[in-house]
Amino acid sequence: MDRRDYQSFNRIRAYRSDVLAGGAELLWPTRCVVCNMPGELLCAECRAGLPWIEQRYACPQCGAPHGWLACTDCGVDYIRATLRAETDPRSTIWETRAVVCALEFAGAGALMATVLKDQHELRLAPVMAAAMATALDEAGSWPASDGRPRFDAARTDALCFIPATRQAYARRGFDHMERVARSLATELGIPCADVLMRATGADQRALGKEGRANNLRGTVSVAGEVAGAHLLLVDDVITTGASVREAARALLARGAASVTASALARVW
Repeated sequence: MDRRDYQSFNRIRAYRSDVLAGGAELLWPTRCVVCNMPGELLCAECRAGLPWIEQRYACPQCGAPHGWLACTDCGVDYIRATLRAETDPRSTIWETRAVVCALEFAGAGALMATVLKDQHELRLAPVMAAAMATALDEAGSWPASDGRPRFDAARTDALCFIPATRQAYARRGFDHMERVARSLATELGIPCADVLMRATGADQRALGKEGRANNLRGTVSVAGEVAGAHLLLVDDVITTGASVREAARALLARGAASVTASALARVW
């Protein structure tokens, strides 16, 4: 095949792809995941109503909205810079140096995560990544507990993600967080490192805070070299923090210098 034939073949293949995509759009039109209106995955009206977390008011340690003075979730009192253990025995210092979440787990924040992994709407991965990148950019203007910006791409060596279990991968046929992570890595201009592995555990959705922590203990391992690295760890939703904390523990145990976590949505 000479150069002209090759170019013609590529044009034909591109045209065929456009025709197939157009036919699919006619048969199954793209609809907004929130309001179901045809046209876009997230229409302009629903984009305008996204439940964004204002990073200046979020808890620097666990990413909970409105926890910047005294967090009722992780128990840190930033006014006194202490754990409120005397009034809340569940108070804990997280292993992550900061947590940045883009949206509250409501409306679009909940639907995007579930529609991607449960309804196989893979086109949502870059949409979720764009929302997370926006939150990380905003969080860079506010300090973490150590006084440094909550996120700084220039000081981040790589991005890693909480992988699906083998059973979840077999059921869905893809790892939804790998797709989001690779899109986010491109947005941020940092490498994506597939270094985490997960053993099987019970379904987290039916468990409480303590049950989630016990269920995940020892189930995350590190397959790559992370010694001395400053890492960004991503997940879709943070509920109790059990998943990101277990992954952060595994990364730090293998010598990672720091782990900053980020998620699309935060249960509050």
